[in-house]
This record gives sequence, C-alpha cells and structure tokens, in this order.
Amino acid sequence: MSIANRLVNWLETHWVMPAYSGGVLAAVALCFFGAAVNTMAGWLYAISGLSFAILGIAAILPKRSLAGISIQRQPIQSVSAGDDLTVELAITNQTATTKTLLQVRDILPFVLGKPVETAIEEVAPYDTYKWVYYHPTQNRGVYRWQTLQLRTAAPLGLFWCRRDLEIPAKAVVYPTVLNLTHCPLVDEMGQEDSLQVYSQKRFQAATAGITRSLRPYRTGDPIRLIHWRTSARYGELRVRELEVITGGKEIFICLDSSATWQADNFESAVIAAASLYFYAIRQQLNVKLWTANTGLVQGDRLVLETLAAIVDREEIGDRQLPQKPIIWLTEKPITLNTLPLGSRWLLWQNLSSSPTPTVINQQLPGLSIQTEEPLQPQLQKTLV
Repeated sequence: MSIANRLVNWLETHWVMPAYSGGVLAAVALCFFGAAVNTMAGWLYAISGLSFAILGIAAILPKRSLAGISIQRQPIQSVSAGDDLTVELAITNQTATTKTLLQVRDILPFVLGKPVETAIEEVAPYDTYKWVYYHPTQNRGVYRWQTLQLRTAAPLGLFWCRRDLEIPAKAVVYPTVLNLTHCPLVDEMGQEDSLQVYSQKRFQAATAGITRSLRPYRTGDPIRLIHWRTSARYGELRVRELEVITGGKEIFICLDSSATWQADNFESAVIAAASLYFYAIRQQLNVKLWTANTGLVQGDRLVLETLAAIVDREEIGDRQLPQKPIIWLTEKPITLNTLPLGSRWLLWQNLSSSPTPTVINQQLPGLSIQTEEPLQPQLQKTLV
C-alpha cells in the first residue's frame, strides 16, 4: 500500500477524509478568502466564512452518524460447492435519531471473492435493518473472515468517515457428493456382510417381538410401528423403537492426505471420498473416513466438515491406518503394495512426475482414475 493510500485510510478511519465535492468546496473557500484579503471586500469574507463553516459542520456530522450503530452476524449455514452462501447481518440503530445514507461492506477472503457492499437509505430510531446477500461458491473449504466496514458521508456528502468492525464469520463449503447408483468398489467390500445387512433389514421390517421402547409419534414414522394399545391409553400415538443389530466388518475409506498431490487430483479424490462415504451410508453399511490429520471420523456432518477443511501434505503423527481391509485413495502407486489383504484402491495419475513402472499387487483390485474423464462413471466401473 502506498503512502497516499495509507494516509487516506488513516484519515477515513481515525477522523474524516474529504470527498471530491468536499475538496472542491475547500479550494473554492480558500480562493474566496484569498480574494477577500486582497480586495478587503466584506462579501468575499462572508462567502469564504460560510464555506468554511459548512466544511466544519460536514466534518463533524459523519462521525456522529456512525455512533450508536451495532451490527450482528447470523450463523452461516453450510453449503455444497457450487451453491450460494446465505449471509445475514442485522444493523441496529440504538439511538433516538434516524441514521441515513450508510454504506456497509463485508470484506470476504480473497479466495472466496471480492468484498460485498450495500447502501442503506435509512434506519429508524431503535430499529433494525436486515441485510441478506447470497454469495456464490466454487471450491470447498472452511472460510473465515471478520472485518466489516461501516461508512458514511451523511448528511452533506463532503467528508467520508469509516469504522472497521471485527465481527467474525465462518462459512463451511462442503465438497460435491456424486449421486452414485451403484459402486462395485464399495459393494464388493460389503459382500461378506450381506447376510448381516439382510438380517438387519428383516429386523427393521418386523413388527413384533423386538421392541426396545416406546416414544411419541413423529412425522414420517411408519404406521405399522404404532403401538395402538399404548396409544389409546395415553391419548396420543406411540411408536415402537426397535432393536438394531450391528456387527460385521467395517468399511474404511482412507484418503492419502499425508502425500503431495496435484491440486486437481486432490480435489477429485476428496469428491470421491465424500461420494463413496455417502453411497455406503445409503447401503446401510458401517463406514468410517480416515485422514492423516483426523484419523477415523464418522457421522455425516463431521465427515463433510473434515473433507471441507482437508489439505494434502498433512502430518500423519500417531494416526496410523486401520490394520483391516480399506478403500485407499492415493496418487502414489507404491503405497498400494503395503495395503492389508482384502483392500481396494483408487489411483490418480500424477502427470507432473516422470512415469516409473510400479508393480501393483494383483490380489488387491481397484480402479485407475483418468483425470480427463468424468469422475462419476469411473466410480461406477467394475474393478480391475
């Protein structure tokens, strides 16, 4: 930042900064004052004095206009990459005078986009103005920012005054989740558990002999699970809570985040990890995600937040890979030979490195991902 820009910024935030019209009026006032000194004409003194009085009043009022204004930021709902963030702020006038002609600017991180600003005509005494804007997203990530600028030149427009407010914001942009209709990579991992899953589905479809407890009816509960005798006694619908059988092998989706990746390949791998995880969830499989930084995590929101924040070259520390069959997502072919027996793999080709022949363990089927082809149909291919 140049010295001139720093001076302008300091004046605007600590006192006032003349607007273009204010500078013109100041120059005209000086000219009239100089002419009055030379000619000793009283009317020239009157015009210059009136001009300086207007400038003095205009320099005081903007700072007062910003006093008594508070701004609160509402929590930002998480979205998927490509969707719009909804940012909501409440600007409250805590004084008995109307605040007019305000400019509010939200300074976003440069990776998220340019600052967003709006002009507010007026805020009535003890009233709140709600500003809601929608900002597009392109890439996943956890974005944080805190600077909000409140600016005005009211009421005369001759001087600008600005206040920088520290109002923290956090926006989580989840990776894209592909809607897979089938996925042999996951399906074959779950074949050994097919009897378990079938037994669990039969358990959930049953209506007698497996009731754990009763609870009030909630919208969407199956009618077959209503316990009519208890409902008649309490005067409200009561629903059976059934026992759930768990067991069998777990599915571990492991992303090689400790390695160095090509940027495009890593983003593709994150999308693949999210898509495989939620496909396994839809298949009612017991699935967990592993990364070098977090270790094993489970749960829709936790997994999405982990994948939103993940970067390559993470330190692995003591978070070792599970010593069980896993689904391994990597860009390093040499790592495929160290996987536990029964594992599966997805391999991305690193185009920036010189090709070196690597013998892949043929007992571990998997897929080589072609970066120039769409990812979704590749995840639905038969393993090789």
